Amino acid sequence: MTDSQPREVEHEITVSAPAEEVYRLIADVENWPRIFPPTIYVDHIERSDDEELIRIWATANGEAKNWTSRRVLDRAAMRITFRQQVSTPPVATMGGTWVIEPLSATESRIRLQHDYTAVDDDPAGLAWIEEAVDRNSRSELAALKTNVELAAASEELTFSFEDTVEIAGSAKDAYDFINEAGLWAERLPHVAVVRLTEDSPGLQTLEMDTRAKDGSVHTTKSYRVCLNGEKIAYKQTTLPALMNLHTGVWTFRETDTGVAATSQHTVVIRAENIEKILGPEADVAQAREYVRAALSTNSRATLGHAKDYAEARR
Repeated sequence: MTDSQPREVEHEITVSAPAEEVYRLIADVENWPRIFPPTIYVDHIERSDDEELIRIWATANGEAKNWTSRRVLDRAAMRITFRQQVSTPPVATMGGTWVIEPLSATESRIRLQHDYTAVDDDPAGLAWIEEAVDRNSRSELAALKTNVELAAASEELTFSFEDTVEIAGSAKDAYDFINEAGLWAERLPHVAVVRLTEDSPGLQTLEMDTRAKDGSVHTTKSYRVCLNGEKIAYKQTTLPALMNLHTGVWTFRETDTGVAATSQHTVVIRAENIEKILGPEADVAQAREYVRAALSTNSRATLGHAKDYAEARR
């Protein structure tokens, strides 16, 4: 740890949305994988009315990292202060404040302030942090502007769904099947090639070539957060043409007869590509149905094989 003076930096953006709406979007961390490109997943460790301890998994300069952060929420002043509790090198300390300022009834300014130090004041570490903070702050604020301003318009384009399979086996075996995605090319007929890396325990980068019903092969890349044998959350970063966003969670719940394994998806449709992919007559409802069917087919196939795997090991 270092005792030196922290560096301070501020980024800001003006958005066409009421300040209260902007504050609400930032305050609710469950939204973050949807509104901030670098964020993979956020989990609550502790929470009260005005304070919470959260764990965040996100990419910084193309690398996946995770840290815990304590947040204090001041709804009246529309300020949210945050301080990393456990940082990942080269970061020694990191904190800051979101400040939301109303400019009019329909416009507001978002200021994002950071202060940070590097391990041992290392110049290369400071340069890395400076670049990561600058890049992430710019992308977060740009994404926030887009998502706040399009909130009403994108309501129809955003949807979630889940598929559940009952397994007469152990949750651990079902979890292991999903966790061991590096073996999916051997275990799943729709997966042609897999490249899985896990540089730190429980944080995976998964690239896959999957075969569609028509025989075409699509490459996808996801970051996955594997949590204690209970859930695996992921965010897809290379997306098919019809999706602006795809996040998901695999969960494994013990039941009286075994385990309920669920695959949950959240999707935002890319409206401008509907006609190109589905034809001039297609609308948002058809695009949602098309995407849901494609994702559900793969999820159900994977859950079916996880069921066979777990039940064979009873």
